[in-house]
Amino acid sequence: MKEKAYFHLPGLFEFYELYRMFLPLFREHREYFYDWCEIGSIYGAPSDCIWGGGRTGFGENDPKEVLELMQEYGISARLTFSNSLLRQEHLLDRKCNTLCRLFEKNTEPQNGVIIYSELLLKYIKKHYPGFYFVSSTTKVLTDFTQFEKEIRRKDFCYVVPDFRLNKTFDQLNTLTQAEKNKVEFLCNECCWFGCRNRKACYETVSRKNLGENCPEYRCKAPEGEKGYLFSKAMKNPGFIGIDDIRNIYLPMGFSNFKIEGRGLGSALILEFLLYYMTKPEYQIHVREKIYLDSMLDLF
Repeated sequence: MKEKAYFHLPGLFEFYELYRMFLPLFREHREYFYDWCEIGSIYGAPSDCIWGGGRTGFGENDPKEVLELMQEYGISARLTFSNSLLRQEHLLDRKCNTLCRLFEKNTEPQNGVIIYSELLLKYIKKHYPGFYFVSSTTKVLTDFTQFEKEIRRKDFCYVVPDFRLNKTFDQLNTLTQAEKNKVEFLCNECCWFGCRNRKACYETVSRKNLGENCPEYRCKAPEGEKGYLFSKAMKNPGFIGIDDIRNIYLPMGFSNFKIEGRGLGSALILEFLLYYMTKPEYQIHVREKIYLDSMLDLF
């Protein structure tokens, strides 16, 4: 298979310790992993980053150490700045600007910003032109015509559609190859396929990142109270599994796939890495090298 799938992985700041152990394995034991997959980027934001969006309250690792790890393994770092409710005064936030100055310095590979706000997009383009930009899935682009317009914007190198567009193959196949190269599918969403409150959920996260006193968003989807379950995500009509990637998306000309999970635990992130990237016969090897030993007690 000549085509490559590039996975964009969660937890740049949130799962630093996991990646500190996983990335050496990925480099030194490439035989453990599918030869048709690569790591396209790792994304995230510090826990107290007001430009942040998507998930809040996670990510404590030192930005300099995080950047050094990404540089050591030649992986693009993406800052998740997808807050949808930013105002002019928020653009001067010291911490976010310091992050931009630090991560813009690395030019090989180029680092990126996942973004929602047009106000912030203009600001970062002006003051930190070294970044590339990803249009965030928090825009909830469920209308294909709207999605096409977003793809055709020169501002963005990648666009992440809402997961409910994942299987609209007749429309996806009308895109040019250059447009297909910009599409980044969200593979493992667990959210109810019929949800109409996705924007409201993301706006609550944006308000929390801004420090506003707002009530918790209460998901009313069927079984929403159970939280994220990978087994449930696999049954979602928008789920993209490894067979889908190899047999449908890669032959169609799509190569970018986003794995969600910044607000989850590192054990579940490891399961994503095992499922999407690791050959079944080597999954136990990866588990053993990351956390298993003969004396481990689960309870």
